Amino acid sequence: MTLTALIVDDEPLAHEVIVAFLEEVPFIELVGRCYSATEAMDVMGRVSVDLLFLDVQMPKLKGTDFLNILEQRPLTIITSAHAEYAVEGFELDVCDYLVKPFRFERFLKAVHKARTRAQSQPGTNAQASAAAAAQPSHLFIKVDKKLVQVALADIDYLEAYGNYVKVWMGEQHLLTPRTLSSFETQPVGAAFLRIHKSYLVQRRHIRYLEAGVVVMRNGAQLPLGKNYKNLAKSLPSF
Repeated sequence: MTLTALIVDDEPLAHEVIVAFLEEVPFIELVGRCYSATEAMDVMGRVSVDLLFLDVQMPKLKGTDFLNILEQRPLTIITSAHAEYAVEGFELDVCDYLVKPFRFERFLKAVHKARTRAQSQPGTNAQASAAAAAQPSHLFIKVDKKLVQVALADIDYLEAYGNYVKVWMGEQHLLTPRTLSSFETQPVGAAFLRIHKSYLVQRRHIRYLEAGVVVMRNGAQLPLGKNYKNLAKSLPSF
């Protein structure tokens, strides 16, 4: 079994150490290197990742908060210079917690733990594939008298606009005569998170969170409504 892996750490030296160690581990394929959790969100939206090597203390979004945001968490090995986050890490069911600097022998033990766990959960990837197949990749959205086909992955967020909904894709939007709630009841609803009475956001396109504001991939800064703070379990910073 080969595991695809992603390094998420703001320290270049930490990347070099892990990359060097992985050269001696034939069952792990490195598919990316990120220097922030927000960058990792973007990569994970495009690449299948089985295993994260994740730092805790990073700018804007801690590694543990990043894990809470993920709807489906890959296997995770935390690599941190701060031992005090170990309890929090294991509460998130990480495979192992490596305190920097760590030796190759300790690293090897951690990756073998990850492989053993992956082998003991053979249905995980199949279930994920089935769920992905059940969710359509495209939507037909009514605009004026036309039905416009839109890739679900291109939608950043949905905004209520009177009796209409603005479907935002980057800096452009389509206006469709629907309610925001009607999107939640479709199969695509699982891809979105209600953060406000007027906004549904695509989970994978959240860049970061701060001070009651959800910042999206396209740069939009959206409010997190008071009535949705407790419901938005993937926004642990609030």
